[in-house]
Amino acid sequence: MSDLSYPIGNFEWPTAVTPAERQRLIAQIEALPRQFRAAVAGLTARQLDTPYRPGGWTVRQLIHHLPDSHMNAYIRSKLALTESQPTIKPYEQQLWAELADSRDTPVEVSLMLLDALHCRWVVLLRSLDSEGFSRTVVHPEHGRHMSLDDILAYYAWHGAHHTAHITALRDRMGWNAKSPARKPKAKRRNEKAKSRKSRRK
Repeated sequence: MSDLSYPIGNFEWPTAVTPAERQRLIAQIEALPRQFRAAVAGLTARQLDTPYRPGGWTVRQLIHHLPDSHMNAYIRSKLALTESQPTIKPYEQQLWAELADSRDTPVEVSLMLLDALHCRWVVLLRSLDSEGFSRTVVHPEHGRHMSLDDILAYYAWHGAHHTAHITALRDRMGWNAKSPARKPKAKRRNEKAKSRKSRRK
């Protein structure tokens, strides 16, 4: 992997999003919590505290960052739908990642938060028509109006971007995902025999 910062490439703002592309992006948002959970499965405390690149965040910080970031995206989406071109408030994501809840909270809490957040976000996204996706917020840092299509495209990329940080790190470090332990053959034979007896009763 030549670029440790952008393993799937830089994000490019879409010029237009077709209905079919929109559905594909929503499916990515829906699948992200499961894919992200799989990427961090089985990591030890030491591995969680390993930076994904020199000078970068640790895996633990990435896990807590993802729901922080996507909560902001979800709220921005709801602001766009309920207000007329609201100006959103940026946040200092580097400083958020250094707060106690990003250092001390068990990672499972943020993984569950990501599950619940994306469940509600997908319900909202699938309720919208093309007019809903054309509604905008104003981002003062980017100096642009961002439509819900823009937000959808960016955060579908954002989730894949950080998942790739972790999978690329696992590959470089040789941290293979743990497979479920298989039961001894004798125990499997006994369980099969019990199952057959139960069916004959």
